Amino acid sequence: MLVVNNIFKTFNPGTPDEVRALQGVSFSLDEGGFLVVIGTNGSGKTSLLNAVAGSFFIDSGEILIDGVDVGPMAEHQRASLIGRVFQNPFLGTAADMTIEENLTLAAKRGKRRGLGLCLNAAAAAGIKERVKSLTMALEDRMTNIVGSLSGGQRQALTLLMATWSKPKLLLLDEHTAALDPKTAKKVVELTEDVIKKHRLTTLMVTHSMQQAVNLGDRIIMMHKGRIVYDFKGDEKRLLRAGDLLALFNEIRRKEQIDISAAEMLQRNYI
Repeated sequence: MLVVNNIFKTFNPGTPDEVRALQGVSFSLDEGGFLVVIGTNGSGKTSLLNAVAGSFFIDSGEILIDGVDVGPMAEHQRASLIGRVFQNPFLGTAADMTIEENLTLAAKRGKRRGLGLCLNAAAAAGIKERVKSLTMALEDRMTNIVGSLSGGQRQALTLLMATWSKPKLLLLDEHTAALDPKTAKKVVELTEDVIKKHRLTTLMVTHSMQQAVNLGDRIIMMHKGRIVYDFKGDEKRLLRAGDLLALFNEIRRKEQIDISAAEMLQRNYI
């Protein structure tokens, strides 16, 4: 369903600020699959998600979603295929609009819009019922301004909006990182429920090793713009958070050895 084929992206090429964010990344994700991407800061995991979302154009390679080559398409042109939940709870909703109005927009996403009434009684009742499924006591606050809600409530609404029309691909961009542990746990539970209910194909980036082992059916670990580990099947199911941390530490150890060796060679050359 999602095919990423040998993609490259370099920011600020040929300058002192050059960053080789993605260096030949390739993988495929079957329909209904749930892939978790982990890596240290600067590993390329967020760049990968942004490349799929269309936040920037890749330098080379291919990205296909449900057989559609989205590489040449701008971010807004991919919107009908993709639902996305950001790390910042304030990015996924319109703060000055009501809960009801936000969800009405989500329900109309990707559909033709005429001059008819957007929110009739039947539509309002349907929206209220889906809000009730969040179990956050928001169904009786439908006319409240979204900006008055907590970060966790807004993130739950963003998740509902992003998945309202069952997108071909759901992107989760460290969507619990800004929440307190209790609220993050609640949002993770909601995430699992909606993905299972709609059998959504999902690509999730996280810093949480516990989330990585608990969620999804596959993990890829990135480092310096490349995929260095790919765990699936029984190998993924047997992983523990400590195993992933050990791999991170091993990567750092090897990197330090390489740096030390390079410094030694440089001193000998001088």
